Amino acid sequence: MNDLDTRAVPARSGALRRAAPALLGYAAVRALGLVALALWSGARGKDAYTLLTARWDSLWYTRVAELGYGYEVRLPNGDVHSNLAFFPLLPWLERLVAAVSPLSYADGGFVVSVLASLAAAWGIFAVADHVYGRRAGVCAVLLWAVLPVGIVQSMAYSESLFTALAAWSLYAVLTGRWVTAGVLAGLAGLTRPVGLAVVAAVWAAGIASFLRERASAREHASAREHASAREHASAREHASAREHASAREHASAREHASAREHASARERISEREHVSEQGHASAREHASAREHASARDRSSPARERTSFARDRSAVPEGGARAGERAGAPGIARRTQAPEGAPCATDTSGVRLRRVLGMLLAPLGAAGYVLWVGHRTGDGPLGYLDVQAGWRNGFDGGYAFARFVADKFTSFPSALAGLGLVVGVGLVVWLYVVCVRQRQPLPLLVYAGVVTALALCASSYFGSKPRLLLPAFPLLLPLALALAQLRTPRSAPVVGAVAAASAVYGAFWLNGSGPP
Repeated sequence: MNDLDTRAVPARSGALRRAAPALLGYAAVRALGLVALALWSGARGKDAYTLLTARWDSLWYTRVAELGYGYEVRLPNGDVHSNLAFFPLLPWLERLVAAVSPLSYADGGFVVSVLASLAAAWGIFAVADHVYGRRAGVCAVLLWAVLPVGIVQSMAYSESLFTALAAWSLYAVLTGRWVTAGVLAGLAGLTRPVGLAVVAAVWAAGIASFLRERASAREHASAREHASAREHASAREHASAREHASAREHASAREHASAREHASARERISEREHVSEQGHASAREHASAREHASARDRSSPARERTSFARDRSAVPEGGARAGERAGAPGIARRTQAPEGAPCATDTSGVRLRRVLGMLLAPLGAAGYVLWVGHRTGDGPLGYLDVQAGWRNGFDGGYAFARFVADKFTSFPSALAGLGLVVGVGLVVWLYVVCVRQRQPLPLLVYAGVVTALALCASSYFGSKPRLLLPAFPLLLPLALALAQLRTPRSAPVVGAVAAASAVYGAFWLNGSGPP
């Protein structure tokens, strides 16, 4: 057990068997999406594999893997698109795959994304299963797979890799594996800028654990004080009880002495009365005694023998039975021996691992941001200048709100604006439900930061659905509701949504696609 008071972690082989239905379902949904993409692209004379590996951000990652950092594009309006905006972990893995296999960098990116998407599905299942149970875990994975932008999970993008690292880092936090959580959070920080969300989740959980420990220590100290006070009060009560008992004993002794004196006086009076009665009866018995003297003389030996036998058979007061009780072996009461004090938890070791995990978590993102600032010569904030060249920043959602408002200026685009409002409202509602359902703090912090960065950033607005893809904790309320349905009812629903998602993904990727 760990310091977060969570359930025991199953063995790895058992965990894989437990996650098998979720992984098979995920693979089936993704295969359906790829088949739909291949058919749609073939009908339009396009290559589906090229759409997955050699467009938009995929090209930038491939160029970083092949040539390194330093490439930039200057636009006529003065904007500078630098490849320093792309975090290095995915290009490093593409380079590794190309180095150990005959695959190209683009092929390596596709392989990494496919494997990472499976790892992400497993991580999502592990988190949901840990919080809500196996059936909810399977439903959460299927819901993540059938998202309208789920096709991005199979592209040579960094979303799948980041989601895998984030999910397993959160699972490590929930199971008290602080060093593992810190390492995975650090790697997530090398994957995407939103790695800040994983770092925040690890730190929030760590601080909450420290606060719980302090509160528990105060409660134990208070309990010890109350116990000591109760012991002192009990001792005083026992002393008072002994005093009262002693007083009652003295009073009882005096009463017994008085009773014995009265009994003795009554006995003396009774004896005198008895003697008087015997005097009167003696004269009457004297005459009769002479008549029967001879008879008594003849029966005297037999009477002596009978008296002797009676005396030997008489049971004295407190005799045989009392002796039997005294001599009978006592029945020993079997009482359980008091258990020894429980082994003290290695709290110092847990705290050390927690601190180490918290220190490791921000190293990836902080290291890359500082390196970019050093490379550009703009100091620690140099990375923000790089993002500004792409017109990316954090404005609290002002630019996005203006973008949505502009959609309502004409009727055809008003429908798109309405769809955006409904979509944002759904995201906010799901997060409120997550809070009301009391999801674990790391999940709430992570989902909240991912959602805030996606909705409140001034980046390209068509990318926002893709940027929300890693916010899988938002799907847990829906997964929990879906898990409560019987399979004959839930399976058709998931199948229909999967088919619609596959068709939309093929249409989307052959059209504007994810920038």
